[in-house]
Amino acid sequence: MKVLIENLKTNNLKVTPQRLTIYNYLYHNHIHPSAETIYNNIKEQNPTISLATVYKTLKSLKDSGLVQEINVGEDSFRYDVQITPHYHIICNKCNKIVDYFPQTNLLETIKDIISNETKFELTSSQMYFYGTCEECSKK
Repeated sequence: MKVLIENLKTNNLKVTPQRLTIYNYLYHNHIHPSAETIYNNIKEQNPTISLATVYKTLKSLKDSGLVQEINVGEDSFRYDVQITPHYHIICNKCNKIVDYFPQTNLLETIKDIISNETKFELTSSQMYFYGTCEECSKK
C-alpha cells in the first residue's frame, strides 16, 4: 500500500480513500477491468463510492500516467495498471486480455520507424493481437 501512496504523491495526485481503493484494486487485479467491473467489486466494502467517482478516478489515474486505458472494441474501456511497454492479446470468444512482454523492445523500434517516416512526435501507443485463448480452444 505504501508504494501506491507514493505513486499517487509522485504524480501530484491527492491520496484519497476512493483513489487509493481503486488504484489498489487495479494493482492487485491484472484482469484489465472496466470501470463497471471495478465499481461492482469495490462497492460492498465502500458503500459510499459511486460509479461516477470510479470514472473520475480512472481518468485522473490515466492522465497522470499511472494506468493505461485499453479500447478492445467493447462498449466501455478497460484499464491496465501495467504501464511499461507491452502488447495485449485478446480472446475473440471470452474477451480475456493477456499482457505480453516481448524479450526485445519491438514496440519502441516500431514507434521509432513510424515517427521517423511520418514526422509525428508520438506520445503513446498500444498494440493488440486477437485470437482464441487456450481455455476457449478446448471447448
